[in-house]
Amino acid sequence: MSDVIEDLEEAGHKHGSPPPQRRSRAKVRVALAAAALVVLLAAASAFDYYRYRVSTDDAQVDAHIVPIAARISGSVAEVLVNDNQPVKAGQVLVRIDPRDYQAKVDQARAALALAESQARAAQVSVPWTRETTASGTSGAEAHLAAAEADYARSKASYEQAAGSDLAYARADVASHEARNKRAQADLERMRPLVEKAEISRQQFDAYAATAQVEESDLQAAREQLGTAQKEVEIRRAAMLQNQAKIEQARAGLTESRANSRQVDIRGAQAASAVAGIAQARANLEAADLSLSYTTLTAPTDGVVTKKSVEVGQIIQPGQDLLAVIPLHDVWVTANFKETQLANVRVGQKVEVKVDSYGKTFTGHVDSIAGATGARLSLLPPENATGNYVKVVQRIPVKIVLDPGQGDAPAGQAPLRVGMNADATIVTK
Repeated sequence: MSDVIEDLEEAGHKHGSPPPQRRSRAKVRVALAAAALVVLLAAASAFDYYRYRVSTDDAQVDAHIVPIAARISGSVAEVLVNDNQPVKAGQVLVRIDPRDYQAKVDQARAALALAESQARAAQVSVPWTRETTASGTSGAEAHLAAAEADYARSKASYEQAAGSDLAYARADVASHEARNKRAQADLERMRPLVEKAEISRQQFDAYAATAQVEESDLQAAREQLGTAQKEVEIRRAAMLQNQAKIEQARAGLTESRANSRQVDIRGAQAASAVAGIAQARANLEAADLSLSYTTLTAPTDGVVTKKSVEVGQIIQPGQDLLAVIPLHDVWVTANFKETQLANVRVGQKVEVKVDSYGKTFTGHVDSIAGATGARLSLLPPENATGNYVKVVQRIPVKIVLDPGQGDAPAGQAPLRVGMNADATIVTK
């Protein structure tokens, strides 16, 4: 370069025209210098351009793949969509024969009505049982009080009969025995006198009558004593009978008080009946829920894919029937080498070129996976086996396209899951 400049200066200072050969060599040197400058500038520009860019061709279009699976078993009654058909959220896809589940709903509804009627009956029985047991307890208490009063009266009567009345009867017998003894003794003393005519027959007859009267009174007093003794036994039996009535009344009161616990039992039965209502209602809700599962709808807008269900097919819970892919919400998963991610940050601009269209889409880095693809594979490598070979790993990077970038060019189909793409991240 310096030689060219010196030649130019020398040519400018000399007077006259230089030789032709010398002039030709100067032009060649100028052209070479210009070309070298252009190459240098291009290299510097390319270096500056690619210095802040990392690229990979290991990238694919991804989206949510929403599986539509059966939650109940049954026979397929209708299939209302075909493969690759666009659907809207809430659109009916498949109908399962609902008759078995409708019958279960009717049974659950009848069981709920029965539980409600049983609960009403149980709730009505609680106050009735409370009033009945309270009345029975009051009656038992009154009966016990009456039995105790009768026992007190009979006991007083027995004590009177066994005490003063019996003692009076015994004293009366003793008194009549003494008088009868005296009258009989007087009669025996008067008998020899009347035979000797020392006393008149009239006087003797008076003694005889007195003795006979005293003997009759004694007999009457003895009978009265026997009657008094029998009365004592009668009153004792009455007292014991009233005492038994007291025990019977106490037993009745205990039973009535025990029956009062029926209120708690009835209350527990009422609470159980209310719980039965809740259980029956839950069964009805479960039956309604199972019935709702007979209609399968699209959870989101998308395209039906991988349809494997047909009318008349018997399906089981968990069986995949089809999938819905929302093509309006796609992104790109680019697998960059771990050595390329030193300066990659969330939010950086990304240029994505899809092989199918040859068009470049713009987006940004949404997130970087927490592990390499190899570690997340079905059979991750085991580097502790002694066969370790260091291999550059790739880490998935999620790239979200800018709004409107997921649409395909005019006249072409939109982006599809699994399409190959090239991704370039602008790190600065």
